[in-house]
Amino acid sequence: MLKLKSHFQNAKGHKVECRGSRYRYCDFLIKVGTVAISSSGRGISVEVEYCPCVVPGDCWNLMKEFMQTFLGSNVPELPSVFAAKAEGLFATADCVDTMNQYLELFNKLRKLQAPGSNVR
Repeated sequence: MLKLKSHFQNAKGHKVECRGSRYRYCDFLIKVGTVAISSSGRGISVEVEYCPCVVPGDCWNLMKEFMQTFLGSNVPELPSVFAAKAEGLFATADCVDTMNQYLELFNKLRKLQAPGSNVR
């Protein structure tokens, strides 16, 4: 192992950070933040939560309608986190689902940052 150590270096991981504001509108919790990679702004994150409901399928249409008021046609049809589950949107949402959605967003932004990628 010591001989190999001189040939390999640990990958320099870029620090990914999302900072922003949190707003409450009636039963909705909206978190808007700027995503920065290595202290350079790369994107915007918008998280919407309907507090009275923990099963997204029961309130998805209401959430879509609410998000369309400020995101327009950019509202996602179905978060991929729930598409991967057998129950789909009718699975109970928890903090792991939120964490996976942020991880997916950060990975997409990292890929866009790669040399030679066309970012707009």
